[in-house]
Amino acid sequence: MEKKKAKKTAHVGDAARAGAGADADADAPWGWLTNRGLVPTFSLISLFGLLVRAAVSLHPYSGAGTPPKYGDFEAQRHWMEITVNLPARDWYVNGTLNDLAYWGLDYPPLTAYQSYVHGLFLKLFDPDAVALFASRGYETYFSKLLMRWTVLSSDVMVFFPAVFYFWIVYNRGRSRGGERCDAAWHVAMLLINPCLILIDHGHFQYNCISLGLTVGAVAAVLSQKDLIACALFSLALNHKQMSAYFAPAFFSHLLGKCLRRKNPFFEVSRLGLVVMGTFAVVWLPYLYSTDALLQVLSRLAPFERGIYEDYVANFWCATSVLIKWKSQGFLYGLLNSSLPFYLFSFQVHEKSILLPLLPASLLALDNPSLYKWLTHYGLLSMFPLLHRDGLLLPYITLNALYFLLYHVPRDKRVSKVTGSSAAYPILSAFSVCCYFGLHLIYLTMHPPEKYPFLFEALIMIFCFFHFALLAIYTNKKQWTLSKHSMLLNKEKKII
Repeated sequence: MEKKKAKKTAHVGDAARAGAGADADADAPWGWLTNRGLVPTFSLISLFGLLVRAAVSLHPYSGAGTPPKYGDFEAQRHWMEITVNLPARDWYVNGTLNDLAYWGLDYPPLTAYQSYVHGLFLKLFDPDAVALFASRGYETYFSKLLMRWTVLSSDVMVFFPAVFYFWIVYNRGRSRGGERCDAAWHVAMLLINPCLILIDHGHFQYNCISLGLTVGAVAAVLSQKDLIACALFSLALNHKQMSAYFAPAFFSHLLGKCLRRKNPFFEVSRLGLVVMGTFAVVWLPYLYSTDALLQVLSRLAPFERGIYEDYVANFWCATSVLIKWKSQGFLYGLLNSSLPFYLFSFQVHEKSILLPLLPASLLALDNPSLYKWLTHYGLLSMFPLLHRDGLLLPYITLNALYFLLYHVPRDKRVSKVTGSSAAYPILSAFSVCCYFGLHLIYLTMHPPEKYPFLFEALIMIFCFFHFALLAIYTNKKQWTLSKHSMLLNKEKKII
């Protein structure tokens, strides 16, 4: 009798907790969305993300109406022009039909193939947009609409599915209402990243492809599909060479896993074959001779362009940066690989901040404050570029949208970057004042004639300082995680 009574009491308690949980789910932030299920949640957030991208694409772009070379929009269009009119062996070779001084291809072959596919799309609907020579500076309303569509479709076909894959893997097992709401918030942070949207759909780039392939590779690593991870990351490298920022983290993590298995040589060989096979397929049109291969490789390292483009929050240094890699904390490894590369690499563009921002966004659920600060200073570092492109309105709007989405209430258990130091609020307030002050100075004042780029330099120094502090913090965080993991392993052995 007592056992039956106890069971009955337990069932009543479970039912009460379930009812309370359901009520909590309905009242929780994002609850109205997450209660509809996983796919509807992702679909609705994706739809909103697409609407934001479409709205930004209505504004100007890099080089709009500014001859003789225009800007990044013209560079991407010109690559489509070259790839649809010339054979692959001539895409990277200077000649009468391909003047490399006028936006010559300087990305790996996968970018060229992407340009070819998009060029065929333009040629189908507006042949004049990719006519050889005659299309230089071509900026009709219809051609701009088609070009914007190529970026939007790239996002939908590559970046969004990769984020969904990562989201499923990373948030597997979250069943509580609060956890599901946090997961919805996380996917919003990933898909409505203001820096990526402003660069790809405002300034005009296709970073969504290489970043999407990288996100897919990360998800494959987290789901123990190492061969798929190698193939996807190899494709990311073959789309934009900047993806090499992540290479130390992928290499050390996957190599470490192989060395801990029964047959390390076989495991390493398998991964190596996948990598070499992927590269061989992508580079096939240029493997017919050493000269052809070297011609392409020489285009991927344009040393003649200087150590950086414009004023970038980057410090070029001839000496290499020593980074200690551990097998634990893979996402922090990606961040600690890409952020120092951004800070110390040769030939860095403003958009390169998107690379450290990617792992920071993947870590947003576990360390939201880190993602917040890196996003804010990433936006500020791109502000002079975006202002020149005529993107001030979308810059301000996306800043405000990000602020609102970020501050939607979440599970209080989520970790923060802040410490217990009493000085932190004062330093944070001072930093925020400088953040807004630099915007106001840039917009309302004229620099001295002797130092025309003074305000840009101040912004970059300010951002570099904060990036450096964040790099110190994230390295410390990864070491702490590694040390904690080692202690747990020791305890397991004792038990």
